[in-house]
Amino acid sequence: MTASPRRWLVLALAPLVAVTMSVFAPASPASAEPGDENSTTKSGSAAPDEGKQDALLEDVLESTGRRYLAAKNAIQKSSKTQLDLAVQVKQAESRRDLLLPQVGKIAGQQYRNGGLSTASFLLDSPGAGGFLDRAISLEELNALNDNKLRELNDAIDEVSRTKARLDQEVKQQKNNVLLMQKQKEAADKALALVGGPLTGGFVDATSKVAAPAPRDKNGDFGPQSCNVDDPTTGGCITARTLHMYQEVKKAGFNRFVGCHRDGGPFEHPKGRACDWSLEKSGFRKHHNNDTLKYGNDLMAFLVRNADRLGILYVIWNKQIWFPTRGWSNYHGPSTHEDHVHVSML
Repeated sequence: MTASPRRWLVLALAPLVAVTMSVFAPASPASAEPGDENSTTKSGSAAPDEGKQDALLEDVLESTGRRYLAAKNAIQKSSKTQLDLAVQVKQAESRRDLLLPQVGKIAGQQYRNGGLSTASFLLDSPGAGGFLDRAISLEELNALNDNKLRELNDAIDEVSRTKARLDQEVKQQKNNVLLMQKQKEAADKALALVGGPLTGGFVDATSKVAAPAPRDKNGDFGPQSCNVDDPTTGGCITARTLHMYQEVKKAGFNRFVGCHRDGGPFEHPKGRACDWSLEKSGFRKHHNNDTLKYGNDLMAFLVRNADRLGILYVIWNKQIWFPTRGWSNYHGPSTHEDHVHVSML
């Protein structure tokens, strides 16, 4: 009979020690679960693909638009998810707060009955039957506290996990807001460079990069004299105009072009302008996809390389472009629907 009470004492005290240590040990924060990285920001964080020389601007604009709408939809979905998670956080916190006093109360009872007083509680029982009853009572108390502790830990973990998911949603939403802004800026910039509706998107998304024209010692495009032979008319042009002419040719625009022209206003008599025709000879208004796209692509090359070449302005298809103001309607003597005009600094 001596072994039996000793065995019950060990069984009763073991969970009590474990539970008491659990109650008073410092709680470690629950680690956040990894967030879902397969979202819009992963595929939308990159800028539109502008590496393809054969891609049209309309393709880039479509891709930009789709990514913009995808990010917008993700933001709307994320806002709803955040509301749902906020409710779940409140519910988990309420459950945790409800369990805290219950666990504290049971832990206090065990603390008061713990240690040597527990042995006294068991050994002072009258007879074997009383000892067994008290051992069972203590074991049930331990089991009850174990369950409450488990519920409390689960509640605390749920609060941590839900808050981590909410933080991830907030971060994801911020990324999508930035992505929307980036896509909008990319579309605005792409359209601004080629005159918005001027080309209808029927223009190469990228242009070749021109070699930069020489600048003066101050880094500026200073005035130049018309003292270089014009390869198009036999007149004279500036060295900067010749450089622009050569770069446009290297970029693949090899149809008819005329630069110097005697008389008249503006830059032609000064050797600082060229008219790039859409035809192999002479001038004719654009009348098919080939001539329209040739004019669009040539205009885009000049505008995109304006700072590198020292371009003053470009006129094409009833529109004029200045570096300082972008595109606006042009109402000069020529509609410039049959050629692209470029004037140099």
